[in-house]
Amino acid sequence: MSQNILVLNSGSSSIKFSLFDMLKGIERASGLAERLGGNDAELTIKSDANKLTINLEKSDYKSTLLVIIEQLKALGLLTTLPIAVGHRVVHGGEAFSNSVIVDQHVINSIKACTPLAPLHNPANVAGIEALQALYPEIPQVVVFDTAFHQTLKPEAFLYGVPYELYTNNGVRRYGFHGTSHHYVAEEAVKRLQLPSNHGIITAHLGNGCSACAVKDGKSVDTTMGMTPLEGLVMGTRSGDVDPGLHEFLSVQKGWDIAKITSVLNKESGLLGLSGVSNDMRTLLDAADQGNEQAKLAVDVFCFRLARQIGGLAVSLSTFDALVFTGGIGENSRPIRQQVIDNLSLFGFKLDAQLNQKNGDEIGCISMDQSPKVLVINTQEEWMIAKKSHALVTAH
Repeated sequence: MSQNILVLNSGSSSIKFSLFDMLKGIERASGLAERLGGNDAELTIKSDANKLTINLEKSDYKSTLLVIIEQLKALGLLTTLPIAVGHRVVHGGEAFSNSVIVDQHVINSIKACTPLAPLHNPANVAGIEALQALYPEIPQVVVFDTAFHQTLKPEAFLYGVPYELYTNNGVRRYGFHGTSHHYVAEEAVKRLQLPSNHGIITAHLGNGCSACAVKDGKSVDTTMGMTPLEGLVMGTRSGDVDPGLHEFLSVQKGWDIAKITSVLNKESGLLGLSGVSNDMRTLLDAADQGNEQAKLAVDVFCFRLARQIGGLAVSLSTFDALVFTGGIGENSRPIRQQVIDNLSLFGFKLDAQLNQKNGDEIGCISMDQSPKVLVINTQEEWMIAKKSHALVTAH
């Protein structure tokens, strides 16, 4: 009997997906349906033997999911329906510390978290409900970005605001990118053969960025907060700013709260600082060509990350490894070098040759006398597939 798991990441105008054969432990196909709801909606499916691109005449969630599954069947990648579908869901609030099988209570709880993730949770729910309508017989599992961080203690997750804002309104730090942090931390433990009592800091660096302190396999602190805006400088997000900035901009610029929030989310970070791009590759090229503002954006990015890593170390009793992951973390050698240079206080030293080739056989890029620094390719979709498979086969 087949043991296929389909993993979905439903966005506001896209559906990213991967199909895994759990018996063989391989990804059989992946793809992206994008520009949903528009006249130019398109579906791309990639497998070992094929790359298929088709235009979507109907591009609501339900129609798109039906095409995805029918195309996977037509390509011979699915002979029967998947034994489960795993969904990435951004925000689970305090209700979920683990992955769960979908029922109406779970759907209602995800909807209840919409004020905390207004751009993401409605799209996540739409994907779940569309698949439920099409294939009610397929078990669905949700894996929350926030779940891994539910082990944070109150001193790490509370803000210094009136306590009733936490008890009545859920104002606290939740953290995100949990599936990625969980995966690469587990991989670091395996590759370095660390004992059960260990300390790791993971840096997930892409267009969205966060870092996480993992102690004995559990998240004990992280840089993102109540929303994915807090923490590190990102592609278009500001990261940490003085809360007084909101009033200042309101008075000085006449901006309302919606405008300020939009600027901090969509026009700040690397893009805002550089005035060039939110893409690190573009910025590094521009900096090499003498663009001082691009160089400044890179410098701020690296300094803020190093400073946050130093702060996260307070949560650990031992600092066994620093792990870089995500698009920038896995591929940008100059960024890794600059961040490590900023962390010389901790004794970190990179091996230039290992850094250039993204690590040795276990992904290590540090010198022998240095604390370990690893590059590990994150596999969030595989982690979701594993969690989904474990849940449905246990029932």
